Amino acid sequence: MDRLPPLNPLRAFEAAGRLRSIRKAADELSVTPGAVSRQVQSLESHLGTPLFRREPREIVLTPEGEQYLAAITLHFDGIREATRKLTGQTTIEVVRIRAYTTFAVKWLIPRLSSFHADNRTTEVRLTTSVEAVDFDRENVDGAIRLGDGNWPGVEVDRLIANELVPLCSPALRRHAGLKKVGDLAGQTLLHSLVRLDDWRYWLEAAGAEGIDPYAGPKYASSTLAYQAALEGQGVMIAQKALFSEDLRARRLVQPFGPPLNRGEFTYYFIYPRNRMRNPAFRRFREWLLAQTRT
Repeated sequence: MDRLPPLNPLRAFEAAGRLRSIRKAADELSVTPGAVSRQVQSLESHLGTPLFRREPREIVLTPEGEQYLAAITLHFDGIREATRKLTGQTTIEVVRIRAYTTFAVKWLIPRLSSFHADNRTTEVRLTTSVEAVDFDRENVDGAIRLGDGNWPGVEVDRLIANELVPLCSPALRRHAGLKKVGDLAGQTLLHSLVRLDDWRYWLEAAGAEGIDPYAGPKYASSTLAYQAALEGQGVMIAQKALFSEDLRARRLVQPFGPPLNRGEFTYYFIYPRNRMRNPAFRRFREWLLAQTRT
């Protein structure tokens, strides 16, 4: 009979490979990083092949390690599920997602209730930041990022269109008589510091002249610019998909067009390939992509 590999080293390898980190595996298993390293080395000795390539600040799975991890992950998931069914315990799985504040508030959070309703044992732990995510050093499973779709080393799914439009309160449109692009002359333009060039892009596409695209108050996020627009303090340049509900409810109006579609420069969901081994993450990703089609 073929001998099974030692189970504690196998468990340490599965955690380190799934998390791509000795330290994170140690935290999950409640042991020291040194203990995880020794267990992985023990497994490598047993198998007679290296599973990781050790680099100064990270570990990288070898091709043999990638193949072995993919195979054993299926069995570890099966053991976890069988244990849960046998014991009747409900295990809460956490999926950690990073997004921009405005995207989270205006698009993602209003939809999350449908995911939680169908996935009661999964918690989406949502954080916000404009900083680039480092999957090797941060405890993040996936991130929603604005860019051209080029993120080397990770998987990339396109989400929603990035259409820029001017928005303002209905009262401001009436009082200022906003009917055409030229009427923006003399109006207060509201900006997000995260996307400071958006007014310039839109004004150039609209053929507007004599309007300073950088004049006017600047806010740390579109969420703050949105509040200023609600109060009638000026006209914001906005990503239409994030404010569709406000347009339907007529809290904001689009005084004139045309929309500017930024094409490939839009929102994407990015994540390391190994996260797809996590069933809870796969369910979240499938749900997220389905939301973009509704």
